[in-house]
Amino acid sequence: MKRDDEVSWSRLGRIEKLFLVLTAIWALLYFTGMGQKYQMATALSAIFMGMLAIIKVGRMAMRNLIWRLRNRLIVAYLFIAVVPIVLILALMLVTSYALIGQMAVYLVNRELDNRMRTLSFPAETLTRAPARDPQTALTRSLPMLRRGFPSFEMLATGEQTFRYPTDSNLSSPPEPWKNASGLITRKDGDRDRLYAWAHSEQGGNEVTILAPITSELLASLVPGIGDVTFPGYTQRPSKSNVPAAMNGLDIPVSFLYPVFVPSWENPQGQLQKLYFVVDTRYSAVLGIVFGQKADWSELAMTFLMTLISVFLLVEMVSLWAGIKLTRAITGAVHELYEGTQHVQEGDFTYRIPVKGTDQIAELGGSFNTMTENLGRLIVVAKEKERLESELAIARDVQNQLFPKDVPFTRSLELKGVCSPARMVSGDYYDFMALPNDGLAFAIGDVAGKGISAALLMATIQSTMRTQLSAANGSSARLSAATMVATLNRQLYATTSPEKYATFYFALYDDALHTLTYTNAGHLAPMLLHGNDLQMLDSTGTVVGAFPVARYEEKTVTLEHGDVLLAYTDGIVEPENVYGEMFGEDRLKDLLVKYARADSTELIARTMEAVVHWTGAGELQDDMTMVVARRL
Repeated sequence: MKRDDEVSWSRLGRIEKLFLVLTAIWALLYFTGMGQKYQMATALSAIFMGMLAIIKVGRMAMRNLIWRLRNRLIVAYLFIAVVPIVLILALMLVTSYALIGQMAVYLVNRELDNRMRTLSFPAETLTRAPARDPQTALTRSLPMLRRGFPSFEMLATGEQTFRYPTDSNLSSPPEPWKNASGLITRKDGDRDRLYAWAHSEQGGNEVTILAPITSELLASLVPGIGDVTFPGYTQRPSKSNVPAAMNGLDIPVSFLYPVFVPSWENPQGQLQKLYFVVDTRYSAVLGIVFGQKADWSELAMTFLMTLISVFLLVEMVSLWAGIKLTRAITGAVHELYEGTQHVQEGDFTYRIPVKGTDQIAELGGSFNTMTENLGRLIVVAKEKERLESELAIARDVQNQLFPKDVPFTRSLELKGVCSPARMVSGDYYDFMALPNDGLAFAIGDVAGKGISAALLMATIQSTMRTQLSAANGSSARLSAATMVATLNRQLYATTSPEKYATFYFALYDDALHTLTYTNAGHLAPMLLHGNDLQMLDSTGTVVGAFPVARYEEKTVTLEHGDVLLAYTDGIVEPENVYGEMFGEDRLKDLLVKYARADSTELIARTMEAVVHWTGAGELQDDMTMVVARRL
């Protein structure tokens, strides 16, 4: 494939031209200071068209890049081999990132829950303590409370009111708060703050403990894990607590976890959705989970880095091997391409070099054999074209042999049609005028198909016309049986033994309205007289098969409206997909159905029904019909 890389205005597309025009207009407006209100619109339009042009050029560049099979295979290899590895590594990274983040959140959340239990237990204990001595009960609970929360406030009410610390202004929670614990948001001036709290009521005693959630408290939950913050409620520490990286794979992890928290002022209101963020590292979480003593996290990171290095090494070796195999394949394909170019130019003597014994070498050998055979097939194709041309001429000649005009009679209408299955037909029908307004007609079917059958058909027509012409000049009475017997002797004498034909020959007397016929082995024509259907059976054997044969003739009288239908086996013997023949019964039904219709329509409907029955686009045999109708 040859490509012209010359760039000219005529070769640019509409998008590129519009982009250049808009850029020129913008530059003109910008540097001249004219039309400032149009500069932005022009610039945006130029940028948009420029993006479209870049996309178009990129697609063209990609098509040119992968035009060569070698580049196409390399790209395919990248998509098949490299991209899945990258996706697997990315999946491993995302999965491990999410797993480490979930583990970190779990550790922090679990410790926070444990701390908040240190509020619930003292609150329940104080509600059960004697109301006259809350100070003693608080003193016993202080160590537990301070271990969980260095700073807290408490309010105990009942028979006596007690606060801790004494200057605390903590008030009882609004109704209808009952026994509750956990996280809660509470107004502190003009902003909401986050607290851990516990509220317990029992026997008229009510205890409320409230501890603020601070950055220092969150940092002490899981020592060594990193930074824990509630964005909007706690501040990030001035100095990060995230441990230093142990190696290049010890990447930082920042994970978000949602928490639903009620409001102190609105007990029955909708829960607020808060988030707490844990900033940590792989090694920090693994060290906490598996223990620092065995230094498991460092071993895990070293193993992971070694495994990734091995994977990358294997991938690079695979890529090198793939490119090497690609070059071997594309070299052979290039030779095939050169060979096809020679074949396209008509040079069938070109042979491509064959190297090796693999399948590609076999392909090259097959190509050389193919071009050699193509050279021979060209000669055969030319000969076939010549034969088809001669067949077309033969078909035109045969079409001239069929009668174009029907001899005129006052009382009989004739119509005949022949549809060959091949270029030429072995079926035969003919009409010929006789003295005293009589006429003769015949229908036949030569054994076989093709040229030989068509030649025998022409011989039969010539013989019959010769006999009828001779008989017209004689005073002797015409005899259908005698003429068929003479035809049989001549065909046997002038054709090979395996050539024969079925033949039906009839003479019509216009004055007496009689039809005298001889049926030489042909399918019995159908005569419809009113509602009575009569079959004109055979009166002798086929013509051309035996040197001497006896033939009889029969005479029937045709009444007004009688219809005679003669046909060949191409009408009744075609089979459908189940192997069932069309048959005489269906032909009889069609004759009865269309007996009062025009003869042309009767023939057309019959042939249409046969073709529909077979369900095939091509005829299985020659189809010939002759209709004689008494007027």
